[in-house]
Amino acid sequence: MNAQVNTPKHVAIIMDGNGRWATARGLSRAEGHRKGAEAARQVVETAKELGIPYLTLFAFSSENWNRPEDEVSDLMDLLRYYLKKETAELHKSGARILIIGDRERLPIDIVKLIDNAETLTRDNEKITVVLALSYGGRQDILFAAKELAKQARAGEIDLDTVNEDIFSQYLMTRGIPDPDLMIRTSGESRISNFLMWQLAYAELYFTDTLWPDFLKKDMEKAIDYFNSRERRYGGLSQMHEMQG
Repeated sequence: MNAQVNTPKHVAIIMDGNGRWATARGLSRAEGHRKGAEAARQVVETAKELGIPYLTLFAFSSENWNRPEDEVSDLMDLLRYYLKKETAELHKSGARILIIGDRERLPIDIVKLIDNAETLTRDNEKITVVLALSYGGRQDILFAAKELAKQARAGEIDLDTVNEDIFSQYLMTRGIPDPDLMIRTSGESRISNFLMWQLAYAELYFTDTLWPDFLKKDMEKAIDYFNSRERRYGGLSQMHEMQG
């Protein structure tokens, strides 16, 4: 990694390629997902080492419910295992756990594990690990719009006063800074309904590396890419400003 590093405050990752990793090795997709969970554990450690305050992992999308029933069941079992095993370790290391997504679709026992993880770690400040479970970006925006409409109809808010900052407080990510960098593994070059509002000004980094093979050096390469970009937020570049 370059010596002059501007560490992003928030990195969001689409963890893609578990199935292809497993297929290439003649293994089951479930084994690929288990290997992917190990990679997630390592990337959390890497983020802490690099001083990244917020890390969001796209663990299960709203569209993933459409996968074969046995695969969804395997993913839910893996999620149970991860929450039971990793919550204590993350708490011990000073990590705060937050979950975003539609909890109503998740099994009741998993919702209880989520509640426990969030309650146990809520005061930790080393890093905030956000897991997007049963999450969709359009769904997030739609839920926010409905809540605003409900409050407006009840006379609790004046819609004329609503701006982007206020609207953001109705999203599932309220209180979390927008990502500076979004990483997607496995060679796909789309955001797939992930944090659609929040990624408006993020740098997007796509790598052919399959998620189970994503290591510390891969994270460092992504941050090097982030540092090579000039972030203008819709304004002029420094070069244009110098040229008048």
